[in-house]
Amino acid sequence: MNAFVAMRRFMIQNAAVLMRIAHLEKHQIETDEKIDLILDKIEEQSPKLLPEQVFATGCVWDAWTYISDLVRSARKRIVLIDNFVDDRVLSMFTKRADGVTATIHTRYNEQFLTDLKKHNTQYPEIAFIQLPHRNHDRFLIIDDKVYLLGASLKDIGAGLCAVTEMTMAPEVILGMVR
Repeated sequence: MNAFVAMRRFMIQNAAVLMRIAHLEKHQIETDEKIDLILDKIEEQSPKLLPEQVFATGCVWDAWTYISDLVRSARKRIVLIDNFVDDRVLSMFTKRADGVTATIHTRYNEQFLTDLKKHNTQYPEIAFIQLPHRNHDRFLIIDDKVYLLGASLKDIGAGLCAVTEMTMAPEVILGMVR
């Protein structure tokens, strides 16, 4: 009986504090709902990796971040087929996830091979395959998707160029390169 009397006395003496706590809890729930709504709107407005993208001359950063996002999206493999590759491409490929293989098909270039050798001593290996012949177009294979690149990866965005996801299987392109 004394406990019930003490509890009643405590509630009467602290009613204002208890009401403030209840008000704060209600306010916190409303704030959480508003934050969730804002985060949902941000997610809806966030740019997605589009299957085709055109970059105006000078949009070097936009093109670089688009390709970087493609590299980061890889889960199994990255294959680049490009006549003109340099250390900027090696830098971009360091953004790939652990366990993702990388292969570059390009023309023989002593400077690039030196850069690649030094890169491979510190970072996960990037394989080099010399192109047997000159190719006009450039391709980037991310897992099972093929992207046609309108410019060499090292120069992407420097001039008007496009990146287009193709519907053919990567093995078709790889078979034609050999």
